[in-house]
Amino acid sequence: MQACGQLPNSLTYAILLDGLCKNQQLSVALELLREMEGKKLHPNIIICNVLMDYFFKAGKVEAARDLFCSLSSKGLHPDVKTFNLMIRGFCKGGLVREAEKLLREMEERGCSPNGVSYNTFIRGLINNSETSKAMGLIHQMVQQGFSADASTMEMIIDLLSRDKVDPALLPLTKRSL
Repeated sequence: MQACGQLPNSLTYAILLDGLCKNQQLSVALELLREMEGKKLHPNIIICNVLMDYFFKAGKVEAARDLFCSLSSKGLHPDVKTFNLMIRGFCKGGLVREAEKLLREMEERGCSPNGVSYNTFIRGLINNSETSKAMGLIHQMVQQGFSADASTMEMIIDLLSRDKVDPALLPLTKRSL
């Protein structure tokens, strides 16, 4: 590319970083990120989201957390997608308290949770055996005007069929349909 007189831009780097991460070459991706920053091409929130997502997929929770915490020093602000992938990653790593903290922190940072935020955290709670807390969050989600998605409803129905939740909570799930 450079041999033809074309210099890579942020989009080019984003595509390369995504491909490297998908092929589980995180160390090469991080080298490329440093190269990008060395050329004064600063990563945008999309690039950071890609990296954080793949850090979680590779089991590098601390690397994802570090990148998330460094966003403001890079002049970036997390968007709803950033928060959602962090919540999902924390829940998958069993760090439910961290995910809950982020859900609360979203609004403090001017980023309202959306239906994906609630559904992601509810599924995380259920997967981490915190069903009563999940049922309470369903109530909050419905009050905010969102509803359970198909994956969340499937999990709730499974819990109900195995008597893992109080059937009295069923009206909450009906309202979320």
